[in-house]
Amino acid sequence: MFSRARLTATAAVGLWWAVATPAFAAPQRPAQPGSVASGRTPAEIYDHAMKMLKRGLYDKAEIDFQELRNFHRDDPLSVRARLGVGDMHFQQGEYEEARFAYEEFASYHPRHPDMDYVTYRIGLCHWKRAPRIAGRDQGTTRAAFMQWANFERRFPGSEWVEEVTTLRQKAVDRLAAKELWVMRFYEKREAWTAVDRRARTLIDRYPDSRHVEEALGAMAIAAWYTGRALDSGTAADRLRAAFPDSPWLARIVRTQRDALGVPPDDVTFVRPYRISGM
Repeated sequence: MFSRARLTATAAVGLWWAVATPAFAAPQRPAQPGSVASGRTPAEIYDHAMKMLKRGLYDKAEIDFQELRNFHRDDPLSVRARLGVGDMHFQQGEYEEARFAYEEFASYHPRHPDMDYVTYRIGLCHWKRAPRIAGRDQGTTRAAFMQWANFERRFPGSEWVEEVTTLRQKAVDRLAAKELWVMRFYEKREAWTAVDRRARTLIDRYPDSRHVEEALGAMAIAAWYTGRALDSGTAADRLRAAFPDSPWLARIVRTQRDALGVPPDDVTFVRPYRISGM
């Protein structure tokens, strides 16, 4: 049995430990930004976030957006905060992060009134990352073009229709320029079957491109050198009808003074080089 003095000593030690433990405990981690409610209304939080975003104070804007999403999920401004995150990344040139945010918004709110803006911005994120040099991989240009396809039909009253239409045409010309770049590569090597294939691809896929004129001219010449006089004349007629002043018409006439080429053997053409992204 314990004596009364020993019990008293044990109790005293226990009391001391209870009092002293907080002093030796590990320090508490500071709260994450936006994880503590500020007491402001959703409208006040959102207005402040947009002001911070406009001023380029992105850290403060992010704190406000996170607070809206964490503590006011049922408020419509919480939905707009998700969109604001995308805008925040976009303004900082973080186009991949912005695209992820916009796509997340679209997946959660596919019928939102701002879907025209979201669609425009997703395409713009692709476009901003696309290379301007035709010979490079144009996968991001193609992604932007696909994102903007039929935009004016999906959102006929959108304020972004004009800008999307302009950018989409630039995307078409850039994609056509890639086909043209490859076509010229083959033309220098007189690989006329490949020239014809690339010219047809350009015309079929991008009929509104500014590069159609050259493609028609190259197609007429390629047809002549591969022994297809009728196809050469047909391509020349198409070129003459669409571009009556084209310098390619004179070149076709000079080409057709040469001896008609011999049709190639029906063999699989092996590309003698590799173009990134193709």
